[in-house]
Amino acid sequence: MIQKTVANAQEACEGIKDGMTLMLGGFGLSGIPENAISELVRRNIKEVTCISNNAGVDDFGLGLLLQKRQIRKMISSYVGENAEFERQMLSGELAVELIPQGTLAQRCQAAQSGTPAFYTPAGYGTEVAEGKETREFNGKMYVMERAFEADFAFVKAWKGDTAGNLIFKGTARNFNPNMCGAATITVAEVEQLVPAGELDPNQVHIPGIFVQRIFEGKNYEKRIEQLTVRNRN
Repeated sequence: MIQKTVANAQEACEGIKDGMTLMLGGFGLSGIPENAISELVRRNIKEVTCISNNAGVDDFGLGLLLQKRQIRKMISSYVGENAEFERQMLSGELAVELIPQGTLAQRCQAAQSGTPAFYTPAGYGTEVAEGKETREFNGKMYVMERAFEADFAFVKAWKGDTAGNLIFKGTARNFNPNMCGAATITVAEVEQLVPAGELDPNQVHIPGIFVQRIFEGKNYEKRIEQLTVRNRN
């Protein structure tokens, strides 16, 4: 039986070096690999490029890496919840590539499937298309986008087994599945790690072939970006 289990986030992050390109799953603060991010902060990895839908908030998620100036470039779709991100971007300290959310997802999926590039109508006629190949299909213009090239992908799942099979839960089933297998090494942290064979194959969202390392995470905070409640009458 294939065993992909590692003891913890420290072991899962072995081999990461300064200047690498990292994918990190999650949507807002939902489904982010909290343990892996904490380990990256602890290791003080520098000059990394991060591919993620967003950049966390000021004191959590990727915001922790931004605080320590560990990120050289962010490739994201939405970054409106992080004041430090805004400050670094406007001051020129941080390189930023903003791309449409669907394009971000598809560039991950293209890398996952081994497709080098694809055409999308999103962004045609805007700054997004500058310097890129464009082509007409059936009377409509499209922009060619290339698959991402990343060294590590960090994802977070609800449950996984020792062979790397993953089940996601709720909103965490967002960018996480698309990033599995989209980098040279995919690291999955899970809330529950079970022996291979315990998961119902019909419930598995990502097969273990896309995962190289898996571990059971601890102390998940699962913060909410903006908590909105109504007053009780």
